This record gives sequence, C-alpha cells and structure tokens, in this order.
Amino acid sequence: MVRKLLYPLWIFMSGVLLYAEDSITLPVSFEADFTQTLTNDANKTIRYQGEVKYSTPDHFKWRYDTPTKKDVCSDARKIEIVNHDLEQVATYIVDKGLNLPAIVQNAKPYRKTVYIAKYKGISYTIQVNNRGELSRIAYRDELDNNVLIILSQMKYSPNKMDDTKLQCSYPESYDMVGG
Repeated sequence: MVRKLLYPLWIFMSGVLLYAEDSITLPVSFEADFTQTLTNDANKTIRYQGEVKYSTPDHFKWRYDTPTKKDVCSDARKIEIVNHDLEQVATYIVDKGLNLPAIVQNAKPYRKTVYIAKYKGISYTIQVNNRGELSRIAYRDELDNNVLIILSQMKYSPNKMDDTKLQCSYPESYDMVGG
C-alpha cells in the first residue's frame, strides 16, 4: 500500500519543473519542504510533511517527518522505502516507465502561474509562485486519491546534487522486507 501511495508522487516529482515564460523545463536540482495531502473518495484525508531533494536526471529523496518517519529514495531504476517507525527497508524495481520530458512537453499554460499537463491518462495541475518557483502540484493518482503537494522554502541550484544526499541510510539492524 505504501508503495502504491508513494509511487505516483515519485513519478511526478522525479520530473519536477521550473517556470520559464510560456514553457516548463526540468531543473538541475532543488531542495524544498513539502506537505502532501491525499484525499480518497470517502473524503478521508492523510497529510504528510517533510523534505524533498531532487537532482537530474531522475534522482530524489523524500524525507517524511509526519505522521510517520520514513525516507523514500530512487534513481528511476529502483525505489527504496525506509520506514524508521517499523525499522524496515523495502526495495522495489521500478516497473513502470515514465517519459518525464513528455510530461514537460505536454504542459500548457492555463494562467500566468498555472500549467496543465496530461500524461498517460493523468492530468496534472502545476502552479508556480510569482518568482517562477514550483509551489503546488495537484493530480488524481492511480488509486483515485486526490493528491496535493505544496512545496515551500525552495532552494534551486544550477548544479547537480551530490549523490550521497540522495541516498537512504539506515542501521544494519533494520529488517529487509519483500519488494
């Protein structure tokens, strides 16, 4: 279940975007705080908070602080989920290919700071702030959850991030579970 909830988030965020006039391009790297809200059809909501780091071509690390402590790291070939509360680590092979440039190419201006992108049947609404920094992403995931990601404290960089900042770390005593 965790993988299914985090995978759509990872898919989209591995292609996080920057505002540039009437088009969107992939950034080199960034760090930001995030709040992710998932709401299901029964109107039940869960809110996650933490920090995300991203670096091209498709590396990321999500550090979830609330309501549970976990790290999610990926290099587009595999995704590693470290649940610190359960002291467990799960590694999965990424089984769905995603053409990130296609999402960017499909993004069309809707308003000055809002873009709409449709990719593989999912519509994404992407909002940037008045400085052109990514601030919100909304979409309906494959499990029919409404997902809203709010990013704050953005730090963009024209340089690739050191790979060690994007790796999950955990004690050897953690259990390895199937993936």
